[in-house]
Amino acid sequence: MRGEVLKGHLDLLLLAALEAGPAHGYAIIQSLRERTREALKLPEGTLYPALHRLEAAGLLASDWSSGDGRKRRVYALTPAGRQALARERDEWGAFARAVESVIESPS
Repeated sequence: MRGEVLKGHLDLLLLAALEAGPAHGYAIIQSLRERTREALKLPEGTLYPALHRLEAAGLLASDWSSGDGRKRRVYALTPAGRQALARERDEWGAFARAVESVIESPS
């Protein structure tokens, strides 16, 4: 999938990926790949600036975790992040319905 397709939707994807619980960056990338059947292959260079931006906005919180002998930053939704996810889902639904109504074949 072209990178331009992600523009404007990255926040929604990241918030939704973290809805199930806290995760580190690589796990978020893997979750998006698996959930989209490899359609979304988010590069790390795109992921981490977005996570930092969402954290600065108060939508995510992070903490360091040590597992497998490695230190990793783990991200989690904040209450504000859950609210933002709900708003973004509503906006996405309205957008998707509008686009669908235009691109459907006329009968």
